[in-house]
Amino acid sequence: MTLPGFLPRSRLPDRDALPRWLAPLPRAVEDLGLRAVWLVVLTNLLGTVFGFWYYGVHPLPLSDPLITGQLAAEPAAFWPLVPDSPVATLFIALAFGAWALGRANEYLSALAFFGCWKLGLWTPYVLLTFSDAFRAVNPLPMYLFLLFSHLAMVVQAFVLHRISEFPVRAVAVAVLWYGLNDLVDYFVPVLGTPHHTLIPGQTIGVDGFFTHPPEIHALAAAGAVVLTLTATFLTLATRVKKLELLANPS
Repeated sequence: MTLPGFLPRSRLPDRDALPRWLAPLPRAVEDLGLRAVWLVVLTNLLGTVFGFWYYGVHPLPLSDPLITGQLAAEPAAFWPLVPDSPVATLFIALAFGAWALGRANEYLSALAFFGCWKLGLWTPYVLLTFSDAFRAVNPLPMYLFLLFSHLAMVVQAFVLHRISEFPVRAVAVAVLWYGLNDLVDYFVPVLGTPHHTLIPGQTIGVDGFFTHPPEIHALAAAGAVVLTLTATFLTLATRVKKLELLANPS
């Protein structure tokens, strides 16, 4: 029996015999995520809306300026590079939605894996590394919501191998996008200062841009670069293992 809103099992792609370190989720969890794909898409779109609100896009409440928070303090030219997590949830919503419509897109899948792996782990990393500072500015329910909702992004990333082959050209696009993010977030202040998600301890300097205390900036940068590198390794390793299985099906 197919539940309302669920895809039939016949729509699910085969599961390659990947090693557990590339496909750590039980098959039942992968199948549930793919069958309930439209609920997954909707949840991620809602997360995207919340994320843009969190960064400062405030159509509500009406008493707020439309653009406030971090976005109001960043150069408008760099707004696409600031709200990393909501862009990642948008990528995965589009990747799963395109697959469900029969139009699977390798570029979206690669961008979604990178985004959900990287931001799904970087955010909990900084939340835990600077936990006292984050809890001082966020109520406990918001702190826990940010922590666990981002970890859920990582779970979603490990379903993508069912709908993607991670071809090199798609991985290259994801490396370029997230590599560019790392450059402007931590290393090359093209406009103003670097543009990574704000971490408690940063303030507005006399030049009107955010300060980046070295002890905070270095830890945040290290986590981001390691996660970009590991995302590259995981996607290319998945590609290689799939090709090996194709060449040696036994």
